[in-house]
Amino acid sequence: MTELQVGKKSISKLFSEMQNRKFIIPEFQRPYKWDTELCETLWNDIEDFAANDAASGADYFLGTIVSCQNENEDLEIIDGQQRITSFLLLLRVFYRKLEDMNQNSLDVVGLKSKIAPCIWDVDEISGVVTDRTKIRIQSLVITDDDNNTFHKILETGDCLPNAEDNYSKNYSFFETKCDEYAKNNPLGWNHLCITILNRCIILPIECNTSETALKIFSTLNDRGLPLADSDVFKAEIYKSIETSDERKLFTEEWNDLARLCKQARITIDDIFRYYMHVIRARNNDNSKEVGLRKFYADSKYAYLKSPELIKELWALADFWVNINIRKEPSLFDSDYSISPEARQYLHCLAYYPNEYWKYPVSVFFLKSLKNKESKTFDENFCFLLKRLISLLFYKFIFTPSINAIRDDIYNLYISIKSSKKQDINIPIDDEIFFKRMTDEFASPKISRALILLNAYLHPQQNDLIPETFDIEHIFPRQWQDSNYGGWNKEAAQVYLDHFGNKIVLEKKLNIQAGNGYFGVKKSRYAKSKIAAICELSNLSQNDWRKEDIEARDKRFISEILSFIKQNIA
Repeated sequence: MTELQVGKKSISKLFSEMQNRKFIIPEFQRPYKWDTELCETLWNDIEDFAANDAASGADYFLGTIVSCQNENEDLEIIDGQQRITSFLLLLRVFYRKLEDMNQNSLDVVGLKSKIAPCIWDVDEISGVVTDRTKIRIQSLVITDDDNNTFHKILETGDCLPNAEDNYSKNYSFFETKCDEYAKNNPLGWNHLCITILNRCIILPIECNTSETALKIFSTLNDRGLPLADSDVFKAEIYKSIETSDERKLFTEEWNDLARLCKQARITIDDIFRYYMHVIRARNNDNSKEVGLRKFYADSKYAYLKSPELIKELWALADFWVNINIRKEPSLFDSDYSISPEARQYLHCLAYYPNEYWKYPVSVFFLKSLKNKESKTFDENFCFLLKRLISLLFYKFIFTPSINAIRDDIYNLYISIKSSKKQDINIPIDDEIFFKRMTDEFASPKISRALILLNAYLHPQQNDLIPETFDIEHIFPRQWQDSNYGGWNKEAAQVYLDHFGNKIVLEKKLNIQAGNGYFGVKKSRYAKSKIAAICELSNLSQNDWRKEDIEARDKRFISEILSFIKQNIA
């Protein structure tokens, strides 16, 4: 039978009723994320409330705390740990300041006796703190490397001045604000302490089971409280695990997943989104896409209970580490590898204006891993990437929107799952394509990707181009009155942003080349490791005219079109 205990409590009452018990932040919770901006908002709200509303008997409502009692009779915080943590840091600042005041003052003694039970266990008779290691809260969050820092701050009242963790930065922030307030409002400082203790109100919801608490947690956060989708997923998975050993193993696995995603420069939400499309492909689902949380919730989170879930998420995250930081697999005994050719195509796709290309790539990887297709992995991967580039780039040139490619992406990853080649029937008219690329197409959203692709299509371009590169204007964008070759400013302006006047160049060389004339810049071009740039440096001419841009325009567009036609048919 579900039992809930709900009752409005002040900060003082909430903590002081916890004698010989603790608030526990469980392993599956996310790390402490509040920054000084959020702490400043909290401080300003309380300061304003104390000055304007507290005297009338009003209360300042801080929100809910959802918890459940564990086997040790401690309360595990399911929702509200960010607020609880921040308030304990604030109370510790007040207590530290009281320690520096006159200990014979009745006000100081009284305030210390009210704050101490909120932070530590106190002697039942004297009300004195006998052991400052017995703090009111314990964080077990596996993914938070700074748990010990938090505990030490509460024990000692000290933090390292230049520490970068949120606990230390927020504690230092509250110290500064407290000192400023005491200096500017010496007669109101005690009143502020009492206001925080007695007028700041929490609505604690204590449940008799963790399952009930997690349901309330999900319900609250489905109604708009800021929480990542993956936090809800983590809670749902944790709820479905029966034994404490299995739960401990899960938190360790989640920790590894979080580290992998961070290394891959993506979020855990991202990896669940990629995996959502893997599931859709397996289900032959090319219907309208729904939101990430809704997709998993609609199945009553059944997809999160698959025994293969964590293993596949790990593998997928490790794959994106491989792609995004050009690093070979680390956690798995996978014998696949990504060739330089495949990495060239991935580099181009990285500049595509949205992430839809990542969904078929993820489907392809997990399908290949599951079917142990390592021997043909790279050949098949290059084939897929070339088709993706051709499809996505061609369609964006004519219709730059997600709607133009969404259905194609869904059908493509379903065909990958079934190992059937998808026919992409797009009529290509050379004349219209040339006109679109020269006369009409000017979207900066994909021009960078097209220029990079053209650089890779050079037959002598074998090496990867640096991840950070610049787009060089061969004829400089900044006009100089002494410009050469019969150009005038108006004529040059028309051709400056043509593809024939742009090329990929290493960032350092681009800075060195500056806005010089072609004849001057060639010496810089000669130092480049990009084949197309080296080719330009070998030209005998010292001028770069309209005719040169037009000729290179035709060559550029022809090479892009040829690539598309070869891979889209």
